[in-house]
Amino acid sequence: MSYYVQGFVLAVPTANKDTFIKHAKEAAEIFKEYGVLKCVECWGDDVPDGEVTSFPMAVKAKPDETVVFSWYIWPSKAALDAAMPKIMEDPRMDPANNPMPFDGKRMIYGGFVPVVDL
Repeated sequence: MSYYVQGFVLAVPTANKDTFIKHAKEAAEIFKEYGVLKCVECWGDDVPDGEVTSFPMAVKAKPDETVVFSWYIWPSKAALDAAMPKIMEDPRMDPANNPMPFDGKRMIYGGFVPVVDL
């Protein structure tokens, strides 16, 4: 498979849903300018608490927060690695211009090599 996946899990205050969607759309447009192929942001609908581990536990979701699961598809890890410094330096990504409507310290993220794609 010739692509690379960047995944995210975060907790967003439920009251910030519309603000989060606006923020995510604006960020996705910036990421697309730098080469991402696809951005998918999913608002939690059926995300149960676990006994040992779970999405809510992983991001320390509070009762008034909703878990968001997202993934971005890049042409390759090299494309992601080349783009991220530029994205982070883009003034449109500056929190002063585009504040995150969630606690970024509790966001989980990572890069993944696809092994099955049916």
